[in-house]
Amino acid sequence: MAEEKIKGTIITLFSTASAVGKTLVGCNFASEVARQGARVCLADLDLQFGDVCNYLQLQPQKTVADLQKDMELQGTGVDIREYLTPFLHVNTTFYVLPCPKGLDEAYNISPKVVKEIVKRLQGMFDYVIIDTTSMFSVINLELLDMSTIVMFLGIVDFIPTIKNMKIGSDTLKSLNYDKNKLRFTLNRSDAKTRIGINDVERLMGTKFDYVLPNDFAASSKSIQTGIPLVLDDARSALGESMKVLVGRYTNRTFARHEEEVGRSAAMENVSNAAPVDDNIGWFSKLFG
Repeated sequence: MAEEKIKGTIITLFSTASAVGKTLVGCNFASEVARQGARVCLADLDLQFGDVCNYLQLQPQKTVADLQKDMELQGTGVDIREYLTPFLHVNTTFYVLPCPKGLDEAYNISPKVVKEIVKRLQGMFDYVIIDTTSMFSVINLELLDMSTIVMFLGIVDFIPTIKNMKIGSDTLKSLNYDKNKLRFTLNRSDAKTRIGINDVERLMGTKFDYVLPNDFAASSKSIQTGIPLVLDDARSALGESMKVLVGRYTNRTFARHEEEVGRSAAMENVSNAAPVDDNIGWFSKLFG
């Protein structure tokens, strides 16, 4: 992998709610663009509790903590490629920058160093996919500023989760990013819940740009086997929907009829997710 200077697209997965599926989506996003021939790095910058290597069943020798330590000693002479762990499945390959192995290392990661690392990765890869922790930390704010696309993920399950999603959505809007930079994505759309998606969109003041279906069985199998859904020969509705999401968020070539199928399925998930009152329902009233 030659380190030629390019300017890759940075896609950051972010949420202010936990357990929304950032890592699963990130692994599949990286897999799909790599499957299409792009040079891809998936950076696990959920520094304290990152799970990318667990999801992909990787055993990294070095992490971002090791990279920071050597950059502080050697400066820009450090070869970042030595700190990346390859993921290979059949004919698909991408690289992972693992999160620290210990909490003490995570606390000592510098925002300045993270920014420099991501800038250098951007000069090596077509796509840098970043998994983040669920908070507006100094590091995350740096990453959000650098990103080409911020994929804000949410789920519709419990009231506290929705509250945190609204706080996150409002805060992102207050940062005055270009509207094309923020992509609001709903995961597990047809999970059994009494909360209507339309109510949530009214509360947030934003419609979801894309809706992923709920598929616990396929997700669990993917994590157990370490094979991302988009690379699994046993096709699933969630895996196919992930492919459509990648096509829409990257503008990469994707069969038009498949995109329409994905969009139709997404809208069907919205309509089937829960009963929705045409008027402002109990949920919206709860938030005043």
